[in-house]
Amino acid sequence: MDKKTRYSETLKRFAPEVFVPYLVDIILKSKVIFKIVPSRKSKLGDFRANLPGEFPVITVNGDLNPFSFLITTLHEIAHLRTYNNHGNRVSPHGEEWKNEFRELLIPVLESKNLPIDLEKALWKSFTNTKASSCSDLNLSRALKKYDKPSSDRTYTLEEIPMHSQFTLNGKEFKKGNLRRSRYLCTDKNGKQYLVHALATIEIIN
Repeated sequence: MDKKTRYSETLKRFAPEVFVPYLVDIILKSKVIFKIVPSRKSKLGDFRANLPGEFPVITVNGDLNPFSFLITTLHEIAHLRTYNNHGNRVSPHGEEWKNEFRELLIPVLESKNLPIDLEKALWKSFTNTKASSCSDLNLSRALKKYDKPSSDRTYTLEEIPMHSQFTLNGKEFKKGNLRRSRYLCTDKNGKQYLVHALATIEIIN
C-alpha cells in the first residue's frame, strides 16, 4: 500500500470522507509528519517546527468529530505554511497565519459539501478569522452540534447561572464574568482561570 492510499484509509476514519482527498494532497505536499493522537484537554491540535534537518510535526486529537478534525487539521497546516514562509519572525496567529488559513478554507467552503449551518458559521468566521475555532463561539457552537451524543445529560459553562459552582478536570470552580469566549472562574484557593464558554462541566449541587 503506497503512502497516499495509507493516508486516505486512515483519514476516512476521522474526517468527512468527501474532504479526505483534499487533506491527503495537502499533507503529502507539506512534507510533514502527521499524527493522530489521544485526546488532550488543553488543545485540539499542535504544530512543532522541530530541529533543523528534521520534518516538522503536526498532531491532531483523534476524538474530534469529523468537521472539527477537518478544521483543526487545516488550522495546523496553516501554522506550518506560515513557519515555512516566515520562520519565527511573525505572530503565531497574525495576519500571515490568517491569510494561510483562509486560503486553505476556500476549497472547503466553495465545495458546498458542508452542512448549511456549519458553512454559514465558517463564512462568518472567514471574514474575521480568530486564533482558533474555539475563539469563535458561533463557530464552536456549530461544530459542537456534530459531536457524538452522550448517554448522560451534560452542561456547558455558558448554560449555568453566574456564580454557580462546578467541577472541571477534577477541580472546583465558581463561574465569573464572560471575557470574549471565556469565563473568568475562581478555584477554591482564589486563583482565577479563563475557562471556555463551551467547556463541558459538572454542576455542584
